Amino acid sequence: MHPSTGRRRRTIAAALAAGIAVGLAPLSTASAANSVTVYYRPAATWTGQVNVHYAPDGGAWTAVPGVAMEAACAGWRKRTIDAGSATGLQVVFNHNGATWDNNRGANYRTGTGTVTVADGVVGAGDPCAGTPSPTPTPSNPPTGRTADVWYHVGIRGWAAANIHYQPAGGAWTTVPGVPMQAGCAGWARRVVDLGTAATLRAAFNNGAGAWDNNNGADYTLSAGVSTVKAGVVTAGAAAPCPPDTPDTTAPSTPTGLGATANGLRVAVSWAAATDDRGVTGYRLTRTGGSQGTVTVTTAGTGHVDDALSPQTRYEYTVRAYDAAGNTSPASAPVAVTTGTTTPPPAAGTPLGGDPRADSIYFVMTARFADGDATNNRGGSQHVKSGNAANDDPMFRGDFKGLIDKLDYVKGLGFSALWITPVVLNRSDYDFHGYHGWDFQRVDPRLESPGASYQDLIDAAHGKGIKVFQDVVYNHSSRWGAKGLFTPTVYGARDEQWKWMYSRQEPGRAYDPMVEHPGTDPELTPAQNALAKGRPYNGDVWSSTAPTGNQCPRWGAPAGTSPEGFRLYECQWPTPTSKLFPADLYHQCWIGNWEGEDSRSCWLHEDLADFNTENATVQKYLIDTYNKFIDMGVDGFRIDTAVHIPRVTWNRRFLPAIQQHALARHGEKGRDFYVFGEVAAFVNDKWNRGSVNHSAQFFTWKERKEYSPDDVRAAIEQYDHEQLLGPNGQPTSDNAFLRGNTYHTPDHSKFSGMNVIDMRMHMNFGDANNAFGNGRDSDDSYNDATYNVVYVDSHDYGPNKSNTRYTGGTGAWAENMSLMWTFRGIPTLYYGSEIEFQKGAKIDCGPTCPLATTGRAYYGNHLQGTVTAADFGRVSAATGPVASTLDKPLVKHVQRLNQIRRAVPALQKGQYSTEGISGAMAYKRRFTAGGVDSFALVTVSGSATFTGVPNGRYVDAVTGDVRTVTNGTLTATVSGQGNLRVYVLDLPGNPAPGKVGETGPYLR
Repeated sequence: MHPSTGRRRRTIAAALAAGIAVGLAPLSTASAANSVTVYYRPAATWTGQVNVHYAPDGGAWTAVPGVAMEAACAGWRKRTIDAGSATGLQVVFNHNGATWDNNRGANYRTGTGTVTVADGVVGAGDPCAGTPSPTPTPSNPPTGRTADVWYHVGIRGWAAANIHYQPAGGAWTTVPGVPMQAGCAGWARRVVDLGTAATLRAAFNNGAGAWDNNNGADYTLSAGVSTVKAGVVTAGAAAPCPPDTPDTTAPSTPTGLGATANGLRVAVSWAAATDDRGVTGYRLTRTGGSQGTVTVTTAGTGHVDDALSPQTRYEYTVRAYDAAGNTSPASAPVAVTTGTTTPPPAAGTPLGGDPRADSIYFVMTARFADGDATNNRGGSQHVKSGNAANDDPMFRGDFKGLIDKLDYVKGLGFSALWITPVVLNRSDYDFHGYHGWDFQRVDPRLESPGASYQDLIDAAHGKGIKVFQDVVYNHSSRWGAKGLFTPTVYGARDEQWKWMYSRQEPGRAYDPMVEHPGTDPELTPAQNALAKGRPYNGDVWSSTAPTGNQCPRWGAPAGTSPEGFRLYECQWPTPTSKLFPADLYHQCWIGNWEGEDSRSCWLHEDLADFNTENATVQKYLIDTYNKFIDMGVDGFRIDTAVHIPRVTWNRRFLPAIQQHALARHGEKGRDFYVFGEVAAFVNDKWNRGSVNHSAQFFTWKERKEYSPDDVRAAIEQYDHEQLLGPNGQPTSDNAFLRGNTYHTPDHSKFSGMNVIDMRMHMNFGDANNAFGNGRDSDDSYNDATYNVVYVDSHDYGPNKSNTRYTGGTGAWAENMSLMWTFRGIPTLYYGSEIEFQKGAKIDCGPTCPLATTGRAYYGNHLQGTVTAADFGRVSAATGPVASTLDKPLVKHVQRLNQIRRAVPALQKGQYSTEGISGAMAYKRRFTAGGVDSFALVTVSGSATFTGVPNGRYVDAVTGDVRTVTNGTLTATVSGQGNLRVYVLDLPGNPAPGKVGETGPYLR
């Protein structure tokens, strides 16, 4: 799933706070005769953003979670709503989109005018009449006297600070206050509007629970400049950070410009320029061809120019510029002539082999290891999120870092990598990769010279490690998909919005490597702060409606943002705005997450939902992902698979994957592994009775013919399967032994898509519970031995927890022991081997620093060198990574991987619990191609196995030998996470004996 249904679902209000131009879709075309000002008194625990989600009588609801309410007087929030011609509203409220007040399911109903909602009661009147106005914020600039407050964070070891304050006679800000801006080393600053007050009371905090409130007395500060350091207030102080000296020196002229043509591509490179304060970037200008003069900007000293005309002469020059906008003279020109065609991309070869023989290590590439700091990018949310204070840009890890640490992955014992999407994204906070915009291009923030995506694939394969690529078929992001359709939105580069909209330059395109420096002399300091980090977007906006525009009321005023900026119709693409063509994109919001519309409507306002039943869209996506199959990736993890009808998968996308992999790679292509995310966050076998929204449903082929029209077929399939219900679904014993005998599984009805085991994931708060729930569902998958099994991920922890797993080291060891020996493919989210970020909120978007979340940067734990002797075995390590490798769970997962690799039954075997006593105990067998592997397993407790084959058994954990003569074996084990794996010693298939060294849990 995206890093949100908790992960990346951003509200319109949050988007506005991030500086995104948002136009609310019109609820009605009727005149705006009625308005409603809603005052809401939230619970005292609702200290963050409060939203109102509403629908005018007879109109449509706002997009979940609604729109942000602003602070009113103490204890109250308010929002003025245009009700159009309606005479009232239905309203509900929520806290950060998570906790809801919906009047116990009945919703609140209001008339027009001024209304109040408090303690479940709807009233009338202004509860704030006669009280002071709320303290101004950055969106409400100071109008009276000000206090320039400087706080020394360095003495407390804080990376950043908030100021929580109360002007004399006014109200306190909402806890934790407002962020202070970074000053010079050790200082943070905030200018506070005092209005008519002469003083304020203040306390400070780091946003993570640490406070300085002057030992309970708070600080009293006056107008003018004040410093607060080590508990001492200095009034009338000089600002501790002197103003910067203007930069008027231009960089040197770049030299060594060269250009090489390769078909229709030209690679241009040059030597780095110098500058007294540092070069920010380069402007490369091309002349020649039908496009005339084109200039692109880049932060590096090279650029690949593609999509050029054949056999055409082009000339290039380059200039360097600095953060102040000073620009060097142009370099000496260089000319080059293109060839006739674009050469095919470099291709690799997949490793092949049964994916069940692997264990998977899941990394968010941008957060794992930083091999090349020059491609790091913070984006427009770098300061706002708190990442800047931690020197932690969202795009920090890259392919080079991953290549450098492949021996770490192999040393842990993993033979497959699952990496987050690699296509070029175009959203404000897109490091996770699920906001694809240019599906034909790998995101340059992940690549480096000598460390392209192809280089990563090849390097991983060189280590014997597969690459499973995360892919998205359901949606694109901001805005549209390049090469399919990208809408033109309304934009006006006026005084309110010029920080948002780039000055348009013919031929210039979006490039996330070139970010706004925040030093534009045309912008005010406040506007530069909003603009800083934003890439060029002049290619997607216009104040003139484009040809064929269908968006109604183009550019008409549509209210104001929380910052007080005027909003306009068609400024923000939504499914109902008609900015997207209906043949390529769906035109509705999801209303019922277990209904048919969840497969054919938008998940979120920033995720433009592909009309995947359209042949043009299908070809676009199939051609896109065929290129990655050509590169040699070993499989796809499919994001949001449940939001595309199964019949579309079975008719179009899955056959295309299978056929292309086979045609491109032969027998190795047959092993191309596909596993889908079918997010069903419930604890029952079928997702609230909806078979269409249950994970196991997607592992089956269709059982009847539907209409040739894909849209109609999707409805027919949904209705047909819902009518059959859970009791009408196919079953399979492909995962189960018949007694002690392995049987050849029947995959004739397999769809081609395996799935993530959401039910086990949901229940991994307790391993025994996960085991029981997994067994209960296994007859409903085509073959549950292919399920991907994990405890937590970039989305959720067990039971839909929004924090990384924090059950304890022993519980982690027990979960791992179960995953590595029970059916399915064990998968570990990066860092879990050291309980990285346990208890941390998995994702909070740009509202908190990444360093405080489950997506924190892991590379600090990987510094140094590591050499893997084999899977699960490290021959040498130095630096911090050596300490990482010495952690108890690392030792545990290394040995589990060794044992699993030594016992085929643990990888590919069917299982049974018949004749077995013990809480988590089972027998497994795999018989094929001369291999016959039979194992008796018990986790964390003793078990007795009856009716098993007689013979000699050897425990892979201890080396203990048992000879069974009466069909009974009792395995004695104690300790959470401890394990016994008694392997039957057979002719030609000897038991491996004790595998690995006794460790902290396996003993």
